[in-house]
Amino acid sequence: MKERFNNLMLLARCGLRFVVCGTSKKEVHHPKSVVIVQFGKLGDMVCTTPMFRAIKKSSPDTRVVVVGDRVGGQVLAGNTDVDRYIVCGQGIGSALRELASEAPEAGITTGPSSRAFSLLYLAGIKTIVAPRVEGGISSEGRMYRLLRALAIIVPHRMEHYAPREYLRLLEPLGIKSDNTAKHIAVAPSAWGTIEQFWCKHGLEGRRVVGMSPSAGNKIKQWPPERFAAVAGHIHAAGAAVLIVAGPGDAKEVSAMRAALQVPVVDASGAFSIEELKAAIAKLALFISVDTGPIYIAEALNIPTVDIVGPVDEREQPPIGLHHAVVVPPGRAKPELYVMNPYSYNYAEAVRQVESITVEQVAAAADALMAPTK
Repeated sequence: MKERFNNLMLLARCGLRFVVCGTSKKEVHHPKSVVIVQFGKLGDMVCTTPMFRAIKKSSPDTRVVVVGDRVGGQVLAGNTDVDRYIVCGQGIGSALRELASEAPEAGITTGPSSRAFSLLYLAGIKTIVAPRVEGGISSEGRMYRLLRALAIIVPHRMEHYAPREYLRLLEPLGIKSDNTAKHIAVAPSAWGTIEQFWCKHGLEGRRVVGMSPSAGNKIKQWPPERFAAVAGHIHAAGAAVLIVAGPGDAKEVSAMRAALQVPVVDASGAFSIEELKAAIAKLALFISVDTGPIYIAEALNIPTVDIVGPVDEREQPPIGLHHAVVVPPGRAKPELYVMNPYSYNYAEAVRQVESITVEQVAAAADALMAPTK
């Protein structure tokens, strides 16, 4: 009820501004400042970084401001393509004041979020670019569909590679790029902590494979005992296994550890985001379901095995010679999409992720860890 009331208040405020100021469709090419709003999770923020690089490459003097949650800011710490990061909570008041002080020439919302659009519009930005999701059922709400009429609209095609679709949002600003390489930085201060951790646990000089047995969205969860079986396979191949997980993943880590028959190093809850980036950068391979840390690995050029489960493997999972996606055998269609992560058949989503076998994941890991000729 409170969220509905807040949305109605935002809609009313946008309506009043429209009466006075009109739309935000002013044409501007290579603006002096751009704000990009990404309210997605950790992996979504990493997949947005090609936009920041494209802006700086096209116009190095353009100021790039990013708005997102607190974790997104930690992920982007040290990214030289970002001039300022603004944390936005569920209420937009504080972020709106900070954004208004920036007075950006252009604003972009990467997803169909009425909260993100309201933030840009109420900040007085005269050029706003917003996506219209095409090609399937999306999470666009009625309020967002009303508000996007005030902006320059760019299609976001479902079942297409999301980082490339994000780049299309820059085209009305005269910026064109098809370079979807991700970019994150590791703080120098984090390396010392991770070097000490490696030495303490006997990892120095060994091939280390990271595994994350949990996911932010539990519908993606692969059974923990299967992660344990893959850990046994990795150990038999002579590599060390490092469990990477957050404080909220204790249940899954405990279940994986209970099923283990080989020694592993458990780093769950041990690292900050900066330390996590440094730890992942030292890995030979990272294995998980489609969740945030796998995109950190991709951005740091670490090989990955992505157990996609119900996720559409075309839209966001890491791609390239050093990345493998493990897809449910015989799947008719995915259940989860970047622009529709909420409306799905629960039973079918679970069936899809649980149909992936230990043998599939182990084979993908073997292929990536095989010596190159």
